[in-house]
This record gives sequence, structure tokens and C-alpha cells, in this order.
Amino acid sequence: MKIFLQIASILYHPLLIPLIGSTLYFSLTPRFIDWEWAGTHLISISIITIAIPLVSYFILRSLGLVESIYLKNVRERRYPLMILCLLLLLIVKKVLHPYDNPELYFFFIGLLFSVIAALIMVLLKVKVSLHQMGVAALLIFVIGLSVHFKIHLLTTISFLLFSNGWVASSRLTANAHTVPELLVGFFVGALPQFVLYNYWL
Repeated sequence: MKIFLQIASILYHPLLIPLIGSTLYFSLTPRFIDWEWAGTHLISISIITIAIPLVSYFILRSLGLVESIYLKNVRERRYPLMILCLLLLLIVKKVLHPYDNPELYFFFIGLLFSVIAALIMVLLKVKVSLHQMGVAALLIFVIGLSVHFKIHLLTTISFLLFSNGWVASSRLTANAHTVPELLVGFFVGALPQFVLYNYWL
């Protein structure tokens, strides 16, 4: 059971959320997708949101600004979140275009607002669950895709609902977060996606 819960923390690591959301979008959208073009975008997103943050982590660790990859201390989260904000902004400005794939574009805008909110809370010494924030954003995004395209995504939505509970249980079992931190993380991830429905739904 412990291993099963640990899988949730790995599968829904905050750095993987942009790639998972993009993959879900390209897989679920009924629009014609040029998979060579989509593959290029997925590679770009992977480099920007996974490879660069990992390199940045080792640099921050060598400088003594973070102690471990788990970022258990609230203070340690400042610089990684600042870097992630800049990288998401880079994707919004240089990789995606609101006229080509508005749904995915605003998904990343929502992620950017969520990370900014998490950073503000960190500066106020409030810790939120970044794992819960990410999986909540995925859930609201996929619900929006289902409504927008009028397609049946009940299986995917059900799995993401389960995943929210799975991630929460994982973080509680690992003593990484408290229930309030998980709840705040959920709303910080979900609300920007919900508010941005107005721009693409």
C-alpha cells in the first residue's frame, strides 16, 4: 500500500503536470493534430519544465539555497517557484499561441497563476501542496475540455478525481503536508483554471 501511495507522488510530481496536461490535450481534442508538430511542442515543454528545473535544482543545492529535492522547508521553495514562474512565462510567450490551441494556452496561463499564488504564499511563510495543486489543475482542465468539445470524458475525469484523493493520501502518509495545506493546494490549482474558462470555454 505504501508503494502504491508513493507512485502518486512520482506520477503527479509538479514538474510533470505541464507535460501530462499537454499530452492529455493532444490525445483528447477532437481537432486534427499534426503529431510531428505536437511532438515538437511536447519535447519543448519537457525541456523547459522538467530538464531546466532539474539542472536549476542542482545549482541551487550547490549554492546552499535548497537542502533536498523534496523542498520540505517553506523557505526552500522560493527560488524553485520563481524559476518555474519564469519558465511557464517562457512557454506562454514563445512555445504556445492563443490562436492555435487556446485551450492549452490558457491551461498554461492557469498554471502560471497557480505558481504565482503558491510563491506569494511561500513569501508569507504559508506552505501549500504543489502536488495537489497540479492534479487539481488537470482535473478542472479536462472537465473544461469535455464541456468545450462536447465529448465524453467521464473515464478520464473519474480517474483524475480518484487521483486527487490518491495524491492527498500519498502526501498525508508521507507526512509531507497537513489537510489544510492539501485543501489550499487544491483550490490554488483549481480556481485559476475555472476562472479562465471565460476565455476559452
